[in-house]
Amino acid sequence: MLNLLKKPFIVLGAILNYVQTHFKTVVLLLIVAWIVVSQEEIKEPNLAIVKIEGEILNIDEILDTIEKAEENDQIKGVLLHVDSPGGALAPSIELSLAVKRLAEKKPVVAYAAGSMTSGSYYASIWSNYIIANPGAFIGSIGVLFQAPNVAELAKKLGISEQIITAGEYKQMGTFTREWTPKEKEALKGLIGDAYDLFVKDVATARGLNLAKPDEFANAQVFIASKALNVHLIDEIGSAQEAKKRVEALANVAHPVWEKPDPMDKWMKKLESTTKLPLLNLTGYLK
Repeated sequence: MLNLLKKPFIVLGAILNYVQTHFKTVVLLLIVAWIVVSQEEIKEPNLAIVKIEGEILNIDEILDTIEKAEENDQIKGVLLHVDSPGGALAPSIELSLAVKRLAEKKPVVAYAAGSMTSGSYYASIWSNYIIANPGAFIGSIGVLFQAPNVAELAKKLGISEQIITAGEYKQMGTFTREWTPKEKEALKGLIGDAYDLFVKDVATARGLNLAKPDEFANAQVFIASKALNVHLIDEIGSAQEAKKRVEALANVAHPVWEKPDPMDKWMKKLESTTKLPLLNLTGYLK
């Protein structure tokens, strides 16, 4: 019985004695094992992912990510992962111009994961290649301006408005009364100019016939297969196939993708669950 109790300590002593005797060898083996196991982790990423998700309004974080990918010479290619219904006109154009600058320096593949419509399609048009999930919605190349008319409600509540303006169109787009015919005409011209800009940029970026905008624009939303027929996208495939396309265009022998910081990922998830609905009356790409 005593011998049985001693046996584990004898074995442990033998191990400790071996480690002490061959300390350098053991340390070397541990270092080699660590290098083999963590080889992928210690490699510098050479491919990046930029995500455009949700409503396009505040784009500072996305622009920062694009700029970092553009300036980092180690990054050889970028996947633009898109799932957004669009948003405000100016931020969408700002994203589009940023993607254009990026694509001039390194290959960019846009992947339509769910919705690549309106402003998010505008943001993606200068990518070198566009791939869409088979069930993705593409297009919605159009512009919308809307505002409620609360005049009747204000009247019922006994609320009246006092305002002094200089300039005939200063109250154009107000929601406190019905718009005048001249205001409606002016708004129509404004939206028409924005629409022409949108269509022209899409046609230029995608090599489409600007003389036939109804074939690809007119605010139509296409399923991926029909978007392919009108050349709004280049291929139908999966997110994995989009990654492979980036790797091929970037011509990297050993692709290593950037991984999101776990803390940032958790914070974004927390933010998305606590965010309140936002009502924006400034107009949208649609």
